[in-house]
Amino acid sequence: RMKAEVVLRDEEEAGPRMVLNLGHTLGHALERETGYGYYRHGEAVGAGMVWAARLSAAMGLLAGGEGERIEGLIRRAGFPAVPDSVTVEGLLEAMGRDKKRRGGENLFVLIRGIGRVEIRRDVPRPLLRKTLEDFLQDTR
Repeated sequence: RMKAEVVLRDEEEAGPRMVLNLGHTLGHALERETGYGYYRHGEAVGAGMVWAARLSAAMGLLAGGEGERIEGLIRRAGFPAVPDSVTVEGLLEAMGRDKKRRGGENLFVLIRGIGRVEIRRDVPRPLLRKTLEDFLQDTR
């Protein structure tokens, strides 16, 4: 019901509806890099939400322990290990092709606290790369 209300308020996905994309930036990249059959969509998005929580924490948006709490909850629901064939470079390339990019930039839905998100463009490339490297190492 809540999702339907958000979609109705923003049918063109120009504003508030974008918050529903939490986890989708990496989720879509994982689906692409694994041939669209390894993950169910929800599993890929769940993995993307874990990474978004980590990125949010690395950017100082989450209070101590919130990122770990989010990750723990999502990991309990489960998602498959990321195959060794998936690389940081492949994920970055796939993210660069994301249909939700605006003005040639990725928009990242990051977590500002439990139940609060924000859309950011200002993720430093080195931090993006580092959090992806760590995520891949921890999810294999």
